[in-house]
Amino acid sequence: MNNWPEGWHGDNGGDRYGRGSANAQPEGARVMRQVGRGPGSGPSAPPRGGVPPQPPYDDGYGYADDNFNSGYNTGQVYGSSGGGGPEGPASHGRAAPNWRRRIKWTAITLVTLLIVASVSTYFWADSKLKRDVDLSKVIDRPEAGEGTNYLIVGSDSREGLSAEEKKKLRTGSAEGKRTDSMMILHVGDNGNTMISLPRDSNVEIPSFKGSDSGKLYEGTGRQVKLNAAYAEDGPELLVRTVEANTGLRIDHYAEIGFAGFAKIVDAIGGVEITIPPGGMKDTKSGADFEAGKQTLSGEESLAFVRTRYALKGSDLDRTKNQQKFLAALASQTATPSTVLNPFKLYPTMGAGLDTLTVDKDMSLWNLASMFWAMKGVTGGEGKSMNMPISGNAANGNLQWDEAKMKTLVEQLKNDEKVTVTE
Repeated sequence: MNNWPEGWHGDNGGDRYGRGSANAQPEGARVMRQVGRGPGSGPSAPPRGGVPPQPPYDDGYGYADDNFNSGYNTGQVYGSSGGGGPEGPASHGRAAPNWRRRIKWTAITLVTLLIVASVSTYFWADSKLKRDVDLSKVIDRPEAGEGTNYLIVGSDSREGLSAEEKKKLRTGSAEGKRTDSMMILHVGDNGNTMISLPRDSNVEIPSFKGSDSGKLYEGTGRQVKLNAAYAEDGPELLVRTVEANTGLRIDHYAEIGFAGFAKIVDAIGGVEITIPPGGMKDTKSGADFEAGKQTLSGEESLAFVRTRYALKGSDLDRTKNQQKFLAALASQTATPSTVLNPFKLYPTMGAGLDTLTVDKDMSLWNLASMFWAMKGVTGGEGKSMNMPISGNAANGNLQWDEAKMKTLVEQLKNDEKVTVTE
């Protein structure tokens, strides 16, 4: 049985399509037929049992049927969804950048880096704090009041200074250390107050417990200069003496030495200060300044805050100079050019933290609060004053005005606005 369609069986040699030819002459160009791919691809359904006739190709270079296009040589990039022409959405096969996505990830990266830097700085600074003062050793303490009270001390500690630096800074080489300046800083809701305590203030050394021995020393009514308490048994006895003579509880203690003070000033590029008319000259501190505005280096700044003989030997005038200098130092330290510049910020922080001694309960938050309050007070936002003085005691020391001092302490305890004047 022959199942080939008519014109395709083996005995039909008329067109010899698909079979070998016995003709010696080469066959002419044949016309290929396009095979339909489904009943709906041609103009009509194919007849049963046969292949429908297909339109012939043209001369072999162009296609007569517009429905057949291989895409060859058209410039189309295979595998792409857009056109290949210059006006297509992806003329070079590359998608347009997603700027919103880029901005989002850039912001996330910057915030992450900022958080990492802040956390690293916090732990670095916290590790450098010397929490050597134990206020739990202080006995018979007054009751705590409202707000926070800091005792800020500038000592003549020579720790970290070489022999050459001691000579340059005119610190001398005496053993131990003494207080060059003492201030109480009250931080509260009704204004911050800074009170300078002249080191020549006349105070009574109360009963106290030795900071190292733990031995109890009974008070004998000794009248001494305030800085003698520090020289006798360090920060703990100084806090005990201030509390006993004022009735004000000290919450935190902070002390900085000569080396740290000078290095902070140098780290920020010097401090601009105005020298009063007549200039300032003190051979003991090394101060030698002409009148007018000038920028002091660390060495010069130390001489400025320590001088007293250029001020007729007055400790009260010296404390005012110290407050004046602290105002300039704080305002020039807490500026964007320092805080936002790591090349200035880290040397400045490092210089201060290297010689800063605080109490065991002092946190970086407390330290920052103290600094910003000090900056505000010395910058005019708050009250800055000396402890009121009534005259001189029998031993020649400066005697506090008892009535004014008691009123001042009550206002601080209740966190009231200070109305007491010097």
